[in-house]
Amino acid sequence: MSDRSTVRPVEILLIEDSPSDADLAIEALGEGKILNNLHFVEDGVEAIKFLRKKAPYLGVPRPDLILLDLNLPKKSGVEVLEEIKTDPKLKLIPVVILSTSAAPEDIVKSYSLHANCYIIKPVDFVQFTKVVRLIEEFWLAVVQLPITY
Repeated sequence: MSDRSTVRPVEILLIEDSPSDADLAIEALGEGKILNNLHFVEDGVEAIKFLRKKAPYLGVPRPDLILLDLNLPKKSGVEVLEEIKTDPKLKLIPVVILSTSAAPEDIVKSYSLHANCYIIKPVDFVQFTKVVRLIEEFWLAVVQLPITY
């Protein structure tokens, strides 16, 4: 068993425009078993600034995992996903789509742009928290992430 103080935290970027969904995800990941630093932006334009380390995000770490909503203001989640997966410096970052949309075209489009998985957000508080914890368990405890420096 490793000591949490000697383990590098997993850097997570949450891209979510719903304050209540963001609060739930932040709370669920904060109570989780995996040491993580959660960064949060509310729209697609800010997400790209964060990922490219543009002001005001000059010193931010590169995310190890991205949780991306599709329905974002300013720049859609699909546009953000496409930018991430076509950028040689960003394309290895796993992107988990976390959306209320169950539309087959959104699911197909996301996978065609190389999303790593697509999860439909439950509307129920308990189920939403459970989904976030399952994401944490799988993506942060089971999967070996492509950590790059």
